[in-house]
Amino acid sequence: MEEKKYIHRHLETVIKEAVQYFPVISLTGPRQSGKTTLLKHLFPEFKQYSMKDLHIRAFAENDPVAFLNQYPEGMFIDEVQKAPTLLEYIQGIVDNDPKRRFLLTGSSNLELLQRMTESLPGRAGVYELLPMSLSELQTEKQLPVNQQLYEGLYPAICADKNVAHLFYPSYVKTYLDKDVRDLLRIKDQLQFLKFMKLCAARIGSLFNVSEVAVEVGTSPHTITHWLSILQASYLITLLPPYYENISKRVVKTPKLYFNDPGLACYLLDIESPRQLEFDKMRGAIFENMIVMECIKHRTNNGKEGNVFFYRDSNKNEVDILLKEDGVLTAIEVKSSMTYQTSYDKILRKLDQWTSSPIVRKAVVYAGEFENTAGDVWVLNYKHIDYLWK
Repeated sequence: MEEKKYIHRHLETVIKEAVQYFPVISLTGPRQSGKTTLLKHLFPEFKQYSMKDLHIRAFAENDPVAFLNQYPEGMFIDEVQKAPTLLEYIQGIVDNDPKRRFLLTGSSNLELLQRMTESLPGRAGVYELLPMSLSELQTEKQLPVNQQLYEGLYPAICADKNVAHLFYPSYVKTYLDKDVRDLLRIKDQLQFLKFMKLCAARIGSLFNVSEVAVEVGTSPHTITHWLSILQASYLITLLPPYYENISKRVVKTPKLYFNDPGLACYLLDIESPRQLEFDKMRGAIFENMIVMECIKHRTNNGKEGNVFFYRDSNKNEVDILLKEDGVLTAIEVKSSMTYQTSYDKILRKLDQWTSSPIVRKAVVYAGEFENTAGDVWVLNYKHIDYLWK
């Protein structure tokens, strides 16, 4: 069988720089986002050990000093959250020999980031690798918009190593079995799956905890806890509202988005691109993909946060505000393939409601007509990265 081509990730540039300054590189992110593949590609000389292997994990936990000192240059430890005590020993090693290097991956930040903060303060560069961005696909695989939304952006699908209708059912089952049941001790997997589906039905909406609690049949406290689990597992993102300190006009409830549109489609029981074409959630799923492109732009550059939505008490709303270097980029998202002048109506008024300067305004949509000459840019979604090039 022909070997599949490696797809380069934007985060590579950040990690190659960071490894010169940090003795430990920690790469977190959802299952199957390509963490191991990326590090193996960048550092093929490092011996890799996976803590999924029970024999290797037993050796690491029973004699961590011997395990960690096998290679004088350092090593690559996959799924390190399964053997968290190693972090304390790594601290001692890199303190004694700053030239040693350790590469660590983890598919959950439920405990890993806290352990990293406690055990390796100032010694670790911590980065997130999310599913692929559209710009990473530019030379690899171009799909019609409905097919792109349905297939999502996990590397296995983008590299033709798997297909959506097989990948996502297996992905969710593994998540429910390994993380939800075994790791988190949540007994009722069906109830948790119902919760996940209800979250998918609220993509792009203000998330009302009490409302979801009633539908699931549990308490608001439990829903809040479960929501934090989905965040810590890198399955969802809660997009905060933009407000400037004392402004009381802005709604402070976050919006919910899934970190991959293909996973959202599966949870919404969308079984084909054709079905998606007529589905009432199509616009929300398209918006989901564009919001995540902005977030991936930040994480792929080793940065956090600063992606918001705007909504005030008069229900004036802008889908995305991206804040970088103290200035804003405002983005309105439309899933239509036909541009209409009404799309930029709120964008043109936005300066009246924000004190931070807005350097660029854009409508990102599914059509082919583009214009970057006016006050409001019009961009096809595949070219959203023009906004930060």
